[in-house]
Amino acid sequence: MKNISMPLLIVLTGSILLGISGCQRGDQGTKTDQPVIALVMKTLNNPFFIDMQKGARAAADSFGVELLVQAAEREVDVEKQMQIVENLIQRKVAALCITPSGSKEIVPAIVKANERNIPVLIVDTRVDEATLTAAGGKIATFIGSDNYEGGRIAGLYLAEKLGNRGKVAVLEGIPGHETGDARLSGFHDVLAQFSDMEIVASQTANWERDQGFNVFQNILQSHPEVQALFACSDLMALGAIEAIAAAGRTGEIIVVGFDAIVDARGAIAENTMSGSVAQHPYDMGWIAVESAQRLIAGGQVAEYIPVKIELITRENLE
Repeated sequence: MKNISMPLLIVLTGSILLGISGCQRGDQGTKTDQPVIALVMKTLNNPFFIDMQKGARAAADSFGVELLVQAAEREVDVEKQMQIVENLIQRKVAALCITPSGSKEIVPAIVKANERNIPVLIVDTRVDEATLTAAGGKIATFIGSDNYEGGRIAGLYLAEKLGNRGKVAVLEGIPGHETGDARLSGFHDVLAQFSDMEIVASQTANWERDQGFNVFQNILQSHPEVQALFACSDLMALGAIEAIAAAGRTGEIIVVGFDAIVDARGAIAENTMSGSVAQHPYDMGWIAVESAQRLIAGGQVAEYIPVKIELITRENLE
């Protein structure tokens, strides 16, 4: 190999260092000529939030803003999400779009963002209003579906499928979190209208597929008479479907999920899931970035921006 002269070596070394520095800036997602909008989701491992991220990125490209997406590894990791939000506040991002893992826990971070004049847009999961008001915090808007209505839709569908008579199980989300609580409330209010509809078991599976499998496997053993299941998310529903298959009962139990993710739509097509309540997370992501860009530019947005909600079954799957 030929010897490299000292001046050339210095040039090459400098170029390498500059290249490394550029990669680090790229990983941080910052550019000098664009406002930075941060989207902080509950997790990056859930297809629902992957769709939300796609919508947000499409909007960012359309409006010429930079999007920074971050999330904890698990939806239950409220503390990690808080750390992420506080770090973004320190970075002085132009706007924060957040899907709170904890409806009450996120409030102190919102107050800090308010103090830095960073607009906060809440997506998918509402903040606890009483806690926010007591802390003196404010948000620019809430963008999301009516989860209570989604629970009602699921309840009415299951009641109809069972002829208003039957034994039902429920897989709950994280207790105390607005999203799951609202879905449960809507579902319970519907079933209370039918004296012959009974909820024989209602347990949390923390939004996770593997827990959906384990929890529903136990429910099947304790309540073999169960005829239908409402799962507050599709991941839990898909885990339950695996438990149903393992018990040799595929086709015997009506399963309704929530979110209408790709795998759930596949299960509906295969007739292992009867239906799922769709929320359109892609639209949520797009609207969040569009609204944040408008606020950065000095415009205004509505306090509540509703996103369409509907039941997906084999009849309207296409």
